[in-house]
Parts: sequence; structure tokens; C-alpha cells
Amino acid sequence: MTRLTDQAWLNDPATRAVVAALEAAGGPGCSRFVGGCVRNALMGRPIDDIDIATTLKPEQTEKAIRVAGLKAVPTGIAHGTVTAVADRKPFEITTLRRDVTTDGRNATVAFTDDWAEDAARRDFRLNALYADAKGQVFDPTGQGVEDAAAGRIVFVGDPATRIREDYLRILRFFRFFAWYGRGEMDAAGLEACRELASGMTRLSAERVSKELMKLLAADDPRPAVRAMADTGVLAQVLPDADDLALFEAVVTRMDDPVERLGALLPLDANLLRRVTEGLRLPNATRDRLTDMAQAAADVDLNLTDHALRVAVYRHGRRAVRELLTRRSGETPSRSGDGDRLRALAATWDAPVMPVGGKDIVGLGVPPGPETGRILKAFEAGWIADDFPVEGHADRLAALITPPRG
Repeated sequence: MTRLTDQAWLNDPATRAVVAALEAAGGPGCSRFVGGCVRNALMGRPIDDIDIATTLKPEQTEKAIRVAGLKAVPTGIAHGTVTAVADRKPFEITTLRRDVTTDGRNATVAFTDDWAEDAARRDFRLNALYADAKGQVFDPTGQGVEDAAAGRIVFVGDPATRIREDYLRILRFFRFFAWYGRGEMDAAGLEACRELASGMTRLSAERVSKELMKLLAADDPRPAVRAMADTGVLAQVLPDADDLALFEAVVTRMDDPVERLGALLPLDANLLRRVTEGLRLPNATRDRLTDMAQAAADVDLNLTDHALRVAVYRHGRRAVRELLTRRSGETPSRSGDGDRLRALAATWDAPVMPVGGKDIVGLGVPPGPETGRILKAFEAGWIADDFPVEGHADRLAALITPPRG
């Protein structure tokens, strides 16, 4: 028997309080930890969320949590999920389920008290693992523990059947490999993803983008992205992704999924805006990528120190540094130049233009187009002189009252 040991979360008073509440209503063994917390404990990975499966019906779960003096939130009660909050920590508790009908994106479920039925509807064998309050692990598929140890991502049962239940499982297959996989990807799973990739058009953009960005946040997503391209899955998700060579060259120099997404796409502001809006990504993501594209003409590895400062002033530090990372990938032999310029961009704080319209009006120029012209001329000279911190009054006066010859 496999047992979880030395798990602080398992012995945490908040965890014990939730389990005790459930067992007070359903008896010993009515609940087990499930999925990610069990998988990650076996794999020596951090535990982010604690999910619990139970034979109690949702209404019974909610009542049991409240009777114990804990907070109960009916987060998805129609699908059997209640969130318990103990010591400000959330625990998602879901009644054992079996699928009644599925349409590739949603499922109608019925509740059950059969642990094997609940396991059979899960996506991958290493996610169909359960553990009781003492840490004893239950492996209904008989291979989940071995998969976790070997870093294998294998569908529960027939891969095509699992995918047809929810086409998002195609992306999850690659995402879980990026995070947990080792060695070669499961051949049967890859083939099913290849054959059924077109079914992803049924999915909402929000679900797709959430999985995609999680995948790109893995330490090294390159093998997974390469396999997505080979199976036609990447073309379904990002049809404009056109340069895997660049992505593979720069991805380990990037630790941000947004930056990595940009490395998969051309530096075209209109295209990036269309892609990010199509995926329903946040406006901040859209703006970040389009800002980088708009700065592209001003950033390369030949920049002088002054030209770099001008680029940072005009386009912002982040856009310039991310472009330099990309340029280093385009010309690996000059990555040292890119590193030096990135370091300079990181340490130089772009100043605010030291004069404004009120300063010009104060010198007797009435508000109007002339004010704008003078400001523009002042800024051009100030930038050309490398952003001096003194002499602003004399420079401004010279623009207002040109010297007589």
C-alpha cells in the first residue's frame, strides 16, 4: 500500500477540521483527498489546492460544514461542489459523480457512492488518485501511482472517449505533460489528440486561453508545444503561431507566460490585438503584447546606450527588455549584447519631461497651437541631449524668444 508521509497539509488543523466535519455526518471513510494534492504529494511537488471527494450529497456536505461551525459556500452545488473554509483556507468538496450525458464541453452528472465510477470519469490516471485522512492512497485505475512516479500522462480508459466527453482535455493533456511529464508522450493519447483536434472549436475562448496560459507557465513548455504543433493542436489554438524556432530559442530566457505567448506570434500589433481579443485574454495582456510590437522598429541589438534610453523613454522598460530577449533569440551569437542592453534598461529610470504647458504660459505664450509646438521642440532637444537634469529654463526661453543674430 502506498501512503503519503511528511505532508504538512494533511495534518494541518484546518484540514483535520474539514475531514472531521464530513465524517461526523457520513462516518469514517466518507471522504478522501483527490487529484492534485495527492498527485503532487507523490511527486514531491508543492500543494496548491486541497480537493476532497465525498459520498455525501451536496446538501449533506453543506449542512455538515455549517454544523461544525465552518463556512460553507455552494460554489457549484448543481455539479456537487461545496467549498468549505477553515482557518481562511478553502477546501473544494465534491460528491462522487458519474457522467450521464456529455457534449464535448459540458456534462450532465448523477451522484454516486462508487469510488471507481468517480475515478472512471476523470481525465488522467495520475489525477484519479485518492487518499484518506491517514494518508493511505487509493488507486482505482491500478496505474495512477506508477504514472506519477514515472511522469506519464495517460488518459483514464480510452483516450478518444475521454476527449469526446470534453475537448478541453486535449489541451490538458499537453499542459499536464509540460508540468509533470517525463520522457516520451503517450502514443495513444497523442494520436487521439491528433484525430480529434478539430473538436476544440466547440470550446469557449476563456477555457482555451486559461489552459494555454497555464501550459506556457511551465518551467519548460517546449516539448509540449512542439507536440502540439506536430499533432495540429497548436494550429487550432494559435493558427498564427509561425516560428517555433524562435520560441524554442528564447523560452528558457523568459519566465512569464505572456512573454512566451508573444514569442509564438509575429510582431504585428493588429494581429496580436486580434489574437488576444479572440482568446478573451485580459486587456492588460493585449496591451502588453501590442506595446512590444509597436516598439519593435526602435529596438535591436545595435542600440547605443543613448538610443536604448530613448527607447525606454518612449516605449517603457518592459516592452524594451522583452524585445531584447526576443532579438537575442533571433541572433543567438549576439545574446551577450542583448544581456548588456537588458541590464542597462533594468537600471535606468525614464524621467518625466521636466516642463509642461503651464511653464510656457508663464513665460507669456498664450495657450494654443504654439504651446504644443514649443513643447514638442523642447522634448526633441532634451532627448537628443540625453535627458539633462538642468538648464531647462534657458532651453525653453531660447525656443520662445530665438536669439537675434
